[in-house]
Amino acid sequence: MLGEEKMQSTLTAADLETHLINQVYNAPKPKWTQLSGRKLQNWGGLPHPRGMVSEKLPPWLQTYTNKISSLGVFEGNCANHVLVNEYKPGEGIMPHEDGPLYYPTVTTISLGSHTVLDFYVPPERGCPQEEDQVPKTEEQRHVLSLLLEPRSLFVLREDLYKNYLHGILPHTHDTLSHKVANLEKCVVQSDETLARGTRVSLTIRYVPKVLKTALFLGKGK
Repeated sequence: MLGEEKMQSTLTAADLETHLINQVYNAPKPKWTQLSGRKLQNWGGLPHPRGMVSEKLPPWLQTYTNKISSLGVFEGNCANHVLVNEYKPGEGIMPHEDGPLYYPTVTTISLGSHTVLDFYVPPERGCPQEEDQVPKTEEQRHVLSLLLEPRSLFVLREDLYKNYLHGILPHTHDTLSHKVANLEKCVVQSDETLARGTRVSLTIRYVPKVLKTALFLGKGK
């Protein structure tokens, strides 16, 4: 662990990004799960309503769970679960919420390429601007977008986490507009079009309910 942390502390941001991407692709092939629109790796255990059977994280991921946890985003708890996603150009994920198995904060490191993360009013809530009408399309329910740049850390919590859905449209290019709420904080300009490359994201979370293997299998008291 100390060796990994010391090595990472000597790398430039670009070199560190390359190092992490290499670690992702050096993982055993069985770690990959192919889904519609992306593929992923699950590290730390499989979240379950009854509780997660914890698995030890590899040093290259443990270093970052420690660093992010030290920011206090999990209120003194240490992140214990990492989902690694690979998005190729034209791939995305439907609007969703992360659900009750996780502490209500999600942190994401983006590597290799930018993406645009979109937020939506859930269908059952309707739209604040049209209280008498429940909008049916994603475009009508869209609230805002955020540009996630390469080598950035994104922290999603509080109202946006609890009350809105988030997703990524399956685009190959993104034309930035006033709908991107954090654009003035980024290095790009409004109306600029960005081509997506292959993006690897490290979604680092804390699963509060962890079970011992024996108890999970019904062998514990």
